[in-house]
Amino acid sequence: MDKVVDLYLSNQTTKKEWKAFLEKMNLHNFSEKEVSVIDHTLGLVDDEGNLVGTGSVAGNVLKYIAVCNKDSEPGQRFNKIVTALSQYLFSQQIFHMFVFTKVKYAASFKHLGFSELARTDEAAFLENGSPDVNDYLNELPRVQNQSDKQVAGIVMNANPFTFGHRYLVEKASQENDIVYVFVVATDMSLFNSSERFELVKKGCSEFKNVYVVSGDSYMVSAATFPAYFLKSADSLIENQTKIDARVFKNIIAPKLSIKHRYVGTEPFSHATSIYNESLLSELEPEIKVHLIPRLKKESITVTATKVRQLIKENDLAAIENMVPASTAKFIKANKEELQRRIREGMKIDGN
Repeated sequence: MDKVVDLYLSNQTTKKEWKAFLEKMNLHNFSEKEVSVIDHTLGLVDDEGNLVGTGSVAGNVLKYIAVCNKDSEPGQRFNKIVTALSQYLFSQQIFHMFVFTKVKYAASFKHLGFSELARTDEAAFLENGSPDVNDYLNELPRVQNQSDKQVAGIVMNANPFTFGHRYLVEKASQENDIVYVFVVATDMSLFNSSERFELVKKGCSEFKNVYVVSGDSYMVSAATFPAYFLKSADSLIENQTKIDARVFKNIIAPKLSIKHRYVGTEPFSHATSIYNESLLSELEPEIKVHLIPRLKKESITVTATKVRQLIKENDLAAIENMVPASTAKFIKANKEELQRRIREGMKIDGN
């Protein structure tokens, strides 16, 4: 009978065996971005000591699940490894989990109680446990007769919150009755999730019709969307953005009566440019996408990337022209910590 065992990837022999097995199962991407976030890995070992299945967890996301099925018992090893991963998460007091998988495996996860949130031709996004997406939506603020109002949504990482972000929020606030600003919750940025959320909240406090809320796990970040079963970087961006747009359109927007989505134009980032194109094709006509030109100050385009570069260069005076007072105050008070994070390898390029 197959036995569930812990696999410690810090052991190079174990890691080599694990990679060889996954490659045999046609999984080939073992980049630092994918592997470094793994918190724990389990293996299935048969009576002869051979590795016949594996699965990992990164936070509450299941990753690198693969099994070598017995013809006589199709699905049994898959069920065993996913159940074992679920039990491991429960032991860590994590009762809600996600998985991104090839579409052909979605039914197998549904058989184990997962609910599908969205899919593309290649990938599916599912969740299991609680609190789930309905619990998340039920906790968001609403107003009376909201379905009769004009409601807009903005999704931002805000790493950190700049005058550019504020300009986008102000425009949406002026043109709508209610605006939801969803702050991406993934902790893979120079400013961590709680810091970014507080900076957005403070930066938007003057707009009385704006609700700043966490995007929780439902604003799909490239940091959590795995690349290991997709063929290329562009395929990753395309699938991630489609999944993200479909969760927003089919699950989040209807519950909140959102009919408008505001995004800033992106002249510098290939990934964000593809993301905006995907939003246009996926959301319209049901949800109108408003592409707002990036704010310029003294002919310089305001970007969070530039602010992070200025933090690295210790040019706090230049930062004050690009961010609201609340963001500038935070950066000044936490400059040494932010610079320490950069020195220790936190990437500051991208968005």
